[in-house]
Amino acid sequence: MARTMNRRPVMKINLDSDAEPRRRPDDLAAEEPLEIRLRKDPLAVTMRTPGQDIDLAMGFLLTEGIIRTADDVLTAQLCAGTDTPNTYNVVDIVLGADVPPPATDVSRNFYTTSSCGVCGKASIDAVRTRSQFDVSTDKTVVTARTLSEIPDKLRAAQRTFERTGGLHAAGLFTADGELLVLREDVGRHNAVDKVIGWALREGRLPLTGHVLLVSGRASFELTQKAWMAGIPVLAAVSAPSTLAAELADEAGMTLVGFLRGPSMNVYSGSERISV
Repeated sequence: MARTMNRRPVMKINLDSDAEPRRRPDDLAAEEPLEIRLRKDPLAVTMRTPGQDIDLAMGFLLTEGIIRTADDVLTAQLCAGTDTPNTYNVVDIVLGADVPPPATDVSRNFYTTSSCGVCGKASIDAVRTRSQFDVSTDKTVVTARTLSEIPDKLRAAQRTFERTGGLHAAGLFTADGELLVLREDVGRHNAVDKVIGWALREGRLPLTGHVLLVSGRASFELTQKAWMAGIPVLAAVSAPSTLAAELADEAGMTLVGFLRGPSMNVYSGSERISV
C-alpha cells in the first residue's frame, strides 16, 4: 500500500501556553516524484502523494490531449525506479499503435512541481489543449443550496488531510450533491488528474452533469483539465484566476469561486446555478 503519510519527530512550541517546548511525533503528507513513461521513454515527472498512480498517469495523458479514451492505453504498469528499487515511482504506459505519439515541442516542459502543473511551459498557447467534449451544450442545473453543502462533504472525506493538514483535494459530485470519488494529493493538479483518471478507467467520460470541487483556488490549468473531461461545473473554495475565468467563458463552463457556506461567486455560466 502506498504511504500517503510519514511520521517524524518535531518540537512543539506554543507561545500562548506556559508549557515548555516538547518533542512529539507528527504526521507529514508524503511527497515523492512519479515518472510517467511511454514505452520506457520518459514523458513527465510530477511531485505527488503516492497512491492511485495509474489514475494519475491516465488522467494526465487525457488532460494533456495525448489520449482520448481508455482504449488508447494497452497497458499501464506501476514499477520500481532504477535508483530506488524499493519505491514504486514509475508508471510505464504502452499506447495503441494507432495513437499518435506526443508531438515534440520544446515549449512544453513536463516537469511539474506539486504546486504548479504548467510551470515551465513557454506560452499559454502551448497549454490551451482543446477538449473533445462540448460542455457548452450541457444543460445541467445545480441549486445554490447543493453547492453550498458540498465543501463540508469534501472536507469530511479528507482522511489524510485530517492527519497532516497538508493536502489538496478534488471531489467529483453529481448535480444532486452526491460525492462519487475524492482524491487527495500535495499537488492540486495531481488530485484532479487522479479523479479524471478514475472516471476515464470507469468509462464515465464525458462527465456530463457533474460538478468538480477543488479545495484550493481555481487555476487556468484546473479549468482546462475539467474541460478536457467534459465537466460542466468547476467550483473552488478559493479564488479563480483571470485566465481560469476567461477559459471557462470560452469553453461554456460554469466557474464558481469562494464557495464557503452559503456564499459563493459565479464567474461564468451562471445559467446553470439555480437560486
